[in-house]
Amino acid sequence: MTKPILRLLGALALLALAACTPGGKVPQDGPRSPGAADGNAQAATGTVTAAARPSPAARTASEFDTTTRAQKAAAAAPPSTGERRIGTTIASLGDPSQPGFWIKTPLVQSEADGRIVNPANGRSAKVRLIPLAGPASAGSQVSLPALQLIGVSLTDLAGIEVYGN
Repeated sequence: MTKPILRLLGALALLALAACTPGGKVPQDGPRSPGAADGNAQAATGTVTAAARPSPAARTASEFDTTTRAQKAAAAAPPSTGERRIGTTIASLGDPSQPGFWIKTPLVQSEADGRIVNPANGRSAKVRLIPLAGPASAGSQVSLPALQLIGVSLTDLAGIEVYGN
């Protein structure tokens, strides 16, 4: 009986932390792809897609996930270029109101295209790598559709591998 309650409390704590931003600033836009003109545009490289912002009334994971089947298929496609392994990180759910496929991680110093892999099942997702302040040993925040694509529960703290192009 206490385990489901603890999981729920953990998930609520993660959502509360994900909503926090440094300096009290509220981001106006989610992660953007280079050259993207609007929230439904595809990156110039074609590897990372952004989706429309969810409705302010969104309350469930399916309501927050505004990515299309085509965007999910593109993100799940095998890599077309050489990648280098950047490292391993503990991933938690990032801000579910920020659309698209992305990871905020201290493993990178500048935004770039990349991929995350769930070593437990081998599933991967092409994502936008976004720098996150903190030591390299700190955890990372991952978008809701990216976590779902690699088969990680939204309430888990999962070890994932990060690759850069």
